[in-house]
Amino acid sequence: MDFYDLDLSDSVLDALDDMNFTETTPIQEHAIPPILEGRDIIGVAQTGTGKTAAYLLPVLSMLSEGDYPREHINCIIMAPTRELAQQIDQAMQGFAYYLDDISSVAVYGGNDGIRYEQEKRGFDSGASIIIATPGRLISHIALGNIDLSHVSFFILDEADRMLDMGFCEDIMQIEKNLPKERQTIMFSATMPEKIVELAKTILTNPVEVSLAISKPAEGIHQSAYICYEMQKMGIIKAMFKQKKPERVIIFAGSKLKVKDLAIALRREGFNVGAMHSDLTQQERDDVMFRFKSQKVNVLVATDIVARGIDIDDIQIVINYDVPHDAEDYVHRIGRTARAGAEGAAITLVSEKDQPRFRDIEHFLEKEIDKNPIPEELGEGPEYKGGKSGGRRRARKQHGDKSHRPYGQSRNNKRHRSHKRSDNKDKK
Repeated sequence: MDFYDLDLSDSVLDALDDMNFTETTPIQEHAIPPILEGRDIIGVAQTGTGKTAAYLLPVLSMLSEGDYPREHINCIIMAPTRELAQQIDQAMQGFAYYLDDISSVAVYGGNDGIRYEQEKRGFDSGASIIIATPGRLISHIALGNIDLSHVSFFILDEADRMLDMGFCEDIMQIEKNLPKERQTIMFSATMPEKIVELAKTILTNPVEVSLAISKPAEGIHQSAYICYEMQKMGIIKAMFKQKKPERVIIFAGSKLKVKDLAIALRREGFNVGAMHSDLTQQERDDVMFRFKSQKVNVLVATDIVARGIDIDDIQIVINYDVPHDAEDYVHRIGRTARAGAEGAAITLVSEKDQPRFRDIEHFLEKEIDKNPIPEELGEGPEYKGGKSGGRRRARKQHGDKSHRPYGQSRNNKRHRSHKRSDNKDKK
């Protein structure tokens, strides 16, 4: 569907033109119309499908054309992490470029007192939209810094992640400070029972939009190395020797392992950044800026960046450790092959991680390709899993296209034509 086929405001459409956005994603096509109708909705779709625009565009349109008090806060958007809050705020700046009387403030913890005062000034100056992590917003509410009595839109982004992080009570406390007459919008990557219960509590007769729950994008080529723990670093070195790494994320299971990996890769001469919870907010911002601006080629990270980080051209995702569950696996590898592009996801599976990896294959209903271990590293352990249930090692596959070499995937980003004038004529 074309954005001009939706009842969005002219100012929002002008901003979309400038950003060269012409066609909706499926979640946008199905979520925007009921939001514009004033309905509560619960949207379920995997990361990288355009959920942020699915709620920002209709809310901005309604704020720009409706009779909302400009001197008060009209919309609260909740996000599980400061990184996602920042990303939403950046998207808001683009979509609201031509809306001079609509402003936003991002509110999140982990920063200094100067930032806290800036947030308070944003409330006092009449920001229309507050994008916040639960803990920080609770702090402002407790100190009487913020008036939520005029809020018309309450949005929860990555609701399942917020519940996983223990924010359920905070969300309910925030919800009690909001007007009963409001529109509530909730987006989640999964639909576990706890999300169903939350939806029953805070949404009224919601429309449910559910698309491709927790399945990796088709453009991701998934493969794995069945290896011993001590072989993992050698496998990564061999991959990077075969092709110089560019736009690579390596996920590790702990912050200690992230630190050790980053040090080891730097010693090998690779341009590496590390992302983990011990960093200050300024340090996190600096790492992400250097990675996005391609001053850093390899980002080693914990699951802190598995969701909600908007980087469109990641070529390779490497799971140094197998994630604890299939949902985390999907979110990790979802950092690549975004917006219709292609990418690769490679998982290093040690002996102790084989049961978890079998669970992931079962969840995906497919057997993930097994790559041969480089000869100089010796043989890996036998793999007990997959559809055949057999015991096998990955063998060298000459001429087998299913075993795509590291780095062969290309980011085939679609370039859409600018159709504004044609669409204006349609309307």
